Amino acid sequence: MNNIFNNTQIAFALKSDTELDRAYFLFKLINSQPLVRIGTAVTNFAIKANLPVESLIRATVFDHFCGGVNEDDCLSVVDKMYTKGVSSVLDYSVEGKEEENQFDAALEMTLKTIEFAKERKAIPFAVFKPTGLGRLDLYEKVGEKQTLSPDEQAEWDRVVTRFDQVCSEAHKKNVALLIDAEESWMQDAADDLVTEMMRKYNKEKVIVFNTLQMYRWDRLDYLKKLHEQAKTEGFFIGMKLVRGAYMEKENVRAEEKGYATPICASKEASDINYDAAVLYMAEHLDTMSIFAGTHNEESTYKLMELMKAKGIQSTDDRIWFGQLYGMSDNISYNLAANGYNIAKYLPFGPVKDVMPYLIRRAEENTSVAGQTSRELSMIKAERNRRKGKK
Repeated sequence: MNNIFNNTQIAFALKSDTELDRAYFLFKLINSQPLVRIGTAVTNFAIKANLPVESLIRATVFDHFCGGVNEDDCLSVVDKMYTKGVSSVLDYSVEGKEEENQFDAALEMTLKTIEFAKERKAIPFAVFKPTGLGRLDLYEKVGEKQTLSPDEQAEWDRVVTRFDQVCSEAHKKNVALLIDAEESWMQDAADDLVTEMMRKYNKEKVIVFNTLQMYRWDRLDYLKKLHEQAKTEGFFIGMKLVRGAYMEKENVRAEEKGYATPICASKEASDINYDAAVLYMAEHLDTMSIFAGTHNEESTYKLMELMKAKGIQSTDDRIWFGQLYGMSDNISYNLAANGYNIAKYLPFGPVKDVMPYLIRRAEENTSVAGQTSRELSMIKAERNRRKGKK
């Protein structure tokens, strides 16, 4: 297959020279692990100390990786991307909350994004994180089958009700719903809950998608078992396939607590696992839908080639590609230019509340071999191309 991802003119068509320069500056910073560590510590301190840094954060890292501080802010970005055929997933990226009123606020925001998705073709999915609707520690307890106190049981019942409200609304409005994966020690409870939602709302077609982090060596077996259950009980499976975003945390915890790490032994093993899950799902498209969330060019090409070999149209609604806003534009926009279904996660939320998300993005870019250097080489190539034209 021709290398379509090197076309920087298509990749950065929506970026002004100033935005391109800012992207270059940001990825240069992210390329240095010491700078990321120092920047993270300084930013966290500045926010906690209520120093006036929000405008600086907003003008740099926030505006590059986020759509805005609220859902309305995002619409101009959504419309702009859609002129190039790239859809959006509005992602309320407020993390680490612990209070019931905060979970209810996240619920209301998720319901609002479902309404947005219903009204706009440019927003084909809604999304939420399980810990947006309940405490991580509670998911962990439920997943480990620990006995809950009466208060904890009431709290878990509220989590289940919130899940059902969101999935029911998505089903009613015919909006596909992505549910993100998080740390492995809370994921069993989340998986069981999402499976229950699939059983309830994926009877005719895929509405509810779970997420598989394929850097976990057990996820392909999990998918196959779920497929057997789906065949027996008669429901469709939707899966967002990603490599994963918590590797360092997972390995550290496994070592501290003395259990085998759930993470594959190498990046190569993760890549093999990811591609195997894509292949498995592509072979069962009669009952499955794939959201291939990847910044890996090779895996993207493999799925494109698989689609071609199986005679699957690029516009087939059962296969979507996805990347994060502010990253891998060379993949996203060139996929769209070649007729594939592509949606970028568009995070939003108050600057302070979105900082944990932004810090994770910076750390992830620093730790993934070649990710940042690839971004830099693409931006450099486009800057040189533009200078050559002037």
